[in-house]
Amino acid sequence: MGAKDSLPFECLLWDTKSSKQNGEEMRVIVVGAGIVGVSCAIWLQRSGHDVTIVDKAGPASGTSHGNAGVLAAGAVVPVTIPGLLKRAPGMLLSPNAPLFLKWSYLPKLMPFLARYLGYATDAHVDHYANAMATLLHDSVEQHRSLAAGTEAEAFIGAEDYCFGYATKAAFDADSYGWEKRKAAGYDYEVVDGTTYAIYDPIFGTAFETVVRCKNHGRISDPGKYVKALADHFMAQGGTLHICEVTDVEVVDGVISALNTTDGDMSADHIVFAMGPWSKAIAHKLGVKVPFESERGYHIELTNPSEMPKSPMMVASGKFVITPMDGRLRAAGVVEFGGLEKGPSRAPFNLLRRQVAELLPNLRYDEVIEWMGHRPAPADSLPLIGANDPSARSFSAFGHQHVGLTGGPKTGRIIADLIDGKKPNIELAPFDPMKHSAR
Repeated sequence: MGAKDSLPFECLLWDTKSSKQNGEEMRVIVVGAGIVGVSCAIWLQRSGHDVTIVDKAGPASGTSHGNAGVLAAGAVVPVTIPGLLKRAPGMLLSPNAPLFLKWSYLPKLMPFLARYLGYATDAHVDHYANAMATLLHDSVEQHRSLAAGTEAEAFIGAEDYCFGYATKAAFDADSYGWEKRKAAGYDYEVVDGTTYAIYDPIFGTAFETVVRCKNHGRISDPGKYVKALADHFMAQGGTLHICEVTDVEVVDGVISALNTTDGDMSADHIVFAMGPWSKAIAHKLGVKVPFESERGYHIELTNPSEMPKSPMMVASGKFVITPMDGRLRAAGVVEFGGLEKGPSRAPFNLLRRQVAELLPNLRYDEVIEWMGHRPAPADSLPLIGANDPSARSFSAFGHQHVGLTGGPKTGRIIADLIDGKKPNIELAPFDPMKHSAR
């Protein structure tokens, strides 16, 4: 930590005489040290601002550590596609389906679930795809730009992101999503399993059809990647403060201070990038977004005897097998159960069973299990922008399955907005004020 960390927090309280506007240095607090928050902090720092990251546990302590590690530029089809309502009950009752629910949480979930399922329409899929394509299409380039000149560069790869189907019929049944990706301008190649096995023999004859998505990428260790970016931020003079935000003070609908376990804090602008823990503060700021935690799981096999060459989405189980540094990660599963309860056993058992069936000859040292939370707005669209007309605070959360993919560009957008610049994408679909209390 630098000398700035030894100063009392009163030094960070609002001071209109010392803050600067119109392209000059301002003091900005970013709440959250995942990939989105760290990206915001770095781009703001590069714009010449005095930036502090506040986080209760430190960089990459949540989903930014446990995600599948894929830069999924083509992830422009939401979970809520037409027909989901009809399929969901059967999925919840099947031990082999990737959808789980803590039934005791159902009464609290119901209002959100009604809104969530209401977006399972063709019109909303098109709206989502068009919006997310602008945010995600250049994700590899955005990561390279963010990590340029830092130790984080070493973690970025540019492998295809592949989807494996056990049968051609299963691929054909998934045609809705592939047609939507094609309409959004994404390039992919469909090959038979035998052809794919020449490139990567690890899966043998498990897949009859494989889709290779081009212009995608991979992070070989998401946790270390985000920590390397945070180390760079601090080496350049940024401040990381470990404390918990307990509340916010709001005057006339505009934030005036953060209440933290280390005292009150304020700045010229505050960016909220708290992922699944964003709901309470967003609602207090008037951003009444319908929002839930979507619990995700992974298992890691350490020192595996073989590694796939590219990340592979196993379509039958909706989980991703990703080669990582020294381990193989299988990540996926959707569970609704809130933020408070511990992990369920069934999702881990499902992942273990599916990996054993897919790679029966794989040897490894041990299995490591992890459960984390994805931030899920009802319409699946992240919130990126000002929370009020005065632009005192900003939202940068709600990326559901694509926080890693979209984090760097989100950070650049937030920095541009704080600098008074107009980003080169249409932000209306992501506008937090569309959820603001009227």
